[in-house]
Amino acid sequence: MAELKNNVAIVVARIMIVVAVTVLECTKAEDYVVGGDSIGWTSYPPGGASFYSNWASNHTFKVNDTLVFKFESGSHAVAILTKKNYEECSENETIESYLIGPARVTLNRAGRFYFSCTFSGHCRSGQKLSVEVVTGNSSSAPRKAPSTSVPASSSASLASTSLFSFFTTIAFNILFLL
Repeated sequence: MAELKNNVAIVVARIMIVVAVTVLECTKAEDYVVGGDSIGWTSYPPGGASFYSNWASNHTFKVNDTLVFKFESGSHAVAILTKKNYEECSENETIESYLIGPARVTLNRAGRFYFSCTFSGHCRSGQKLSVEVVTGNSSSAPRKAPSTSVPASSSASLASTSLFSFFTTIAFNILFLL
């Protein structure tokens, strides 16, 4: 009977560890300040039209990550565009627009997203961004290159780490107290 109780405890502990790891992976989302904390979302970015694409190439964006566009309301805006409108800097037909800064855009699906500022001339001056979003468990995700801007930790990441610690503690107590 004691051996059966021990085996059940081991199985329960293993299941709890698997659940904790799964929760940790599923809730881990990051906030990324577009262009970094010091530059933000601006027309005529340093380095010209390639600035934002270079910034994006240093990150791997996953579903549920958030892009934070830091700008002063009334000076800039953010619009989600189609690929065609992005390439042509045509801000007349937007999918969604954000007029108040800082704007927070959650990347809610895998695939490519296209952004630009809707103020006249800003897109053509380089204030546009295209990002590829991958699923959290994608093995084809590009590797992160070293970056000078560090994404802000999200509260979901902190909560998932606490939850992982909680489940791990329970699992080890079950294993070693029986």
